Amino acid sequence: MMDLRVTEIFLSIQGESSHVGRPCAFIRLTGCPMRCVWCDSEYTFTGGTRMTFEQIFKEIEKYNCKLVEITGGEPLAQKNVFPFISELCDRGYEVLLETGGYFSIEKVDKRAKIILDVKCPGSGESERNYWQNLYLLDKSKDEVKFVVADLADWEFAKKVIEDYSLQDRAKEILISPVWGASSLLEIARAVAESGLKVRLNLQIHKYIWGADARGV
Repeated sequence: MMDLRVTEIFLSIQGESSHVGRPCAFIRLTGCPMRCVWCDSEYTFTGGTRMTFEQIFKEIEKYNCKLVEITGGEPLAQKNVFPFISELCDRGYEVLLETGGYFSIEKVDKRAKIILDVKCPGSGESERNYWQNLYLLDKSKDEVKFVVADLADWEFAKKVIEDYSLQDRAKEILISPVWGASSLLEIARAVAESGLKVRLNLQIHKYIWGADARGV
């Protein structure tokens, strides 16, 4: 019987991506090999509870919500997540997968919608990006996110967008300023003036419930 180590399962409003504002059931898995400087979910690094697939399905069925996001931590760090995603799709859920880009997305069920986080230098983890993932994106549904701490990260994001022709590879390119970044206005102005097909991606759940809230 297959299982996953789960930190929390909850119903909330999607706070990011092109799906922002939609009711969404979140499955937050435990564990992550990366240690981003600005990480807002360090509590997922250890602990968690082993749950069988059926236990997880029973939990999310309570919410009567067909949009489900699998996040972490880093969900692809657990090999059982791949068949779990497929079973979610089989059951008629619209599945979002948020992944940090360290593991290959090649084996992810093609029905799932991937939100791929490309690490910028400000994260301290940019050397660990698995660049091949950018060639595996499906333009009809997959999105790329850059969490930017400052204008240097923005310049890095622009270069990646250009070097990998991301405007032709991804459905959406998300520029997500680090929560509380002092350079927010500068980043917003730079995005507006860039001429690029990108979306400024603010984390609305933090504006609603606060930066440290869990399970919302």
